[in-house]
Amino acid sequence: MKKLLIDGRLVDPGRTFVSVNPATGEPVGEAADATVGDARAAVAAARRAFDETSWSTDLELRVRCLRQLHPALVRHREEFAELTIAECGHTPAFVAGPAFDAPVALLPYYADLAEGFRFTEDLGEHTAMGITSKRFVEREPVGVVSAIVAYNFPTQLALVKLAPALAAGCTVVLKAAPQTPLITLALGELIAAETDIPAGVVNVLASSEVEVGEVLTTDPGVDMISFTGSTPVGRRIMAAASETVKKVFLELGGKSAMIMLDDADRQMPPVMAAMTACSHAGQGCAITSRMLVPRTIHDEIVESIATHMEQVTAGNPADPATYMGPLISEAQREKVHAIVERAVAAGAKLITGGHPLDGPGFFYAPTLLANVDPDSEVAQDELFGPVLVVIPFEDDDDAVRIANNSMYGLSGAVLSADPQRALAVARKMRTGTVGVNGGMWFAPDAPFGGYKQSGIGREMGEPGLSEFLETKTIAVRV
Repeated sequence: MKKLLIDGRLVDPGRTFVSVNPATGEPVGEAADATVGDARAAVAAARRAFDETSWSTDLELRVRCLRQLHPALVRHREEFAELTIAECGHTPAFVAGPAFDAPVALLPYYADLAEGFRFTEDLGEHTAMGITSKRFVEREPVGVVSAIVAYNFPTQLALVKLAPALAAGCTVVLKAAPQTPLITLALGELIAAETDIPAGVVNVLASSEVEVGEVLTTDPGVDMISFTGSTPVGRRIMAAASETVKKVFLELGGKSAMIMLDDADRQMPPVMAAMTACSHAGQGCAITSRMLVPRTIHDEIVESIATHMEQVTAGNPADPATYMGPLISEAQREKVHAIVERAVAAGAKLITGGHPLDGPGFFYAPTLLANVDPDSEVAQDELFGPVLVVIPFEDDDDAVRIANNSMYGLSGAVLSADPQRALAVARKMRTGTVGVNGGMWFAPDAPFGGYKQSGIGREMGEPGLSEFLETKTIAVRV
């Protein structure tokens, strides 16, 4: 059983819940099931660590702890990889990328950034109303942070919150997703065993109770909420936080568009569209799940995409030959299938897929829908499944209009033989990230976040550190 981490101790709350392997439907292991009392104890421990210890002011200690956690995770990579494949359904290729190796690199990045960061800025002297003052702007940690992560990339989401929060001097209560508790609790065990992070600075919870999450979003001892998950849940968290006016960071849903302009290569975009839509079975908020193509070549591109989607290998994610693993649960698979069925009933043309795959686990066939109405449910709602919709457009302006016709604005892509034309379209897209001609934006120093109902704030890069800081101006009379 994986235990909770509260106030520097590994805690058994006396009850557990089971984590299930989505590729088999069989148990992976048991996770400690935190109670409301455990949540309040974790918040209280984080509050004490922030208010009564030197953590928030000891930059040297914070940097040292971040540098300790990085090699500890590298040493235990194979254990985390095995658990990530079993609990999340990630393939080894994804473990080598965004599921583990890439986010681990955030730790040395934020250690370096914190060492060189100007936490105090000298504004010099200024005279106002006959008084000359020496002025400073100081950047201070926001305080106690509730960090709540989603199931799709639990290690990445934990570290993208923990690393900058700790670098800033905050203390943290990290809550695992109930579908993937073991990975996050394993991180807590590693922090306790192999770093000098003081008791109470990092607390790690997992729970099957919704009420535990409510404590983390409403307790007066919490100063900030950093949440990654669906937009509907993000709205509820924002409302709950308003009662105590907590600072809120939200990284929410997406329905990102890949725009293929009429001068783009005819071969690569269909491959990119098919493989991206099926990556991690479509369970990624920034995945481009809408493919926008010129009306004149719509049928040609649809046929090409279908050919590539039908070649996607779905199966045991531990097998290196597998490209696509399972959905996280049977409930998620049923949700995806219901939306696909409604789309077909509403007039979308099913080209390939559109059904659960036989056998154990929660697999769904790579699915392609063509001639999709841009205002329809399947073109507007986030599915979190391996479903790509193809929408025709007339010209560049029409493509931009359709791409921006969404309550989301997280990511996107543009493909064109003319890089300047593609860049012009990218700049008109109301999204937080855009890849041009296959450009990859994911890196520790590149800010990530969304426009509109895709969220508030940015993770990674210097803006990711600033999210966890407050600004104080001090004036000293000369």
